[in-house]
Amino acid sequence: MTPGVSVPGRPGGTAVGGTAGAPDHEERAMTGLDDPEKKDIAMRLVSSAENSTLDWKSQYSYIKDIGDGRGYTAGIIGFCSGTGDMLGLVELYTERKPGNELAGYLPALRAVDGTDSHEGLDPGYPAAWKRAAADPVFRRAQDEERDRVYFGPAVRQGKADGLGTLGQFAYYDALVMHGGGDDSASFGAIRRRALTTAEPPSRGGDEVAYLHAFLDSRVVAMREEEAHSDTSRVDTAQRVFLDRGNLRLDPPLVWKVYGDSYRID
Repeated sequence: MTPGVSVPGRPGGTAVGGTAGAPDHEERAMTGLDDPEKKDIAMRLVSSAENSTLDWKSQYSYIKDIGDGRGYTAGIIGFCSGTGDMLGLVELYTERKPGNELAGYLPALRAVDGTDSHEGLDPGYPAAWKRAAADPVFRRAQDEERDRVYFGPAVRQGKADGLGTLGQFAYYDALVMHGGGDDSASFGAIRRRALTTAEPPSRGGDEVAYLHAFLDSRVVAMREEEAHSDTSRVDTAQRVFLDRGNLRLDPPLVWKVYGDSYRID
């Protein structure tokens, strides 16, 4: 989904820094977004922005060029033919299931990596992807690559920074959209800018203040790219939860993305 993705080998009243009665940051960092129920909420939140639906499990077969300069965007987290993560996914699938229908497209995926080109992929690749999505092996590969490239790194960094569930989700959603590369719009750059104006809980800072700084920094990154210049994904979703002091990301959750309204009870 993102530029610069590295794919190596295989509620209550608000208290200072969080919700009333919330545990300190060390305890919060022991659990969080990796709790199965919270992870499912995270997937639904991301799907509302990426696919305009809460039914993220229906997105294994999704594939489309959305015109963002990254070629085809596909699957449950928006793997892209132009950013390396789709290539890594198909390589993993082929390791698990040699001779699968997508394996023949590996040379083309290697050739178009880093570009928005469809050369060697059209006209058959989208239909082949959709057929592959019926294969449990391919769906598991999508789950594992999502966790390895995006979810796991985001949760680990969030916990290291002493953030609760909402903060870990803010990291995850940013990593999904912006990637882990070195450019000025990358997740790393967003976090570094936030650290210049606020300290995270792991350094004695106020969690709410730090998360506002992180979201402010992310908005800057989003506005650098026309395809992501609509910042409602932050303004009418994550910022809403933060303003309500819902650092645990507890339902009910009500938000809007790109003008559409969603709710999780």
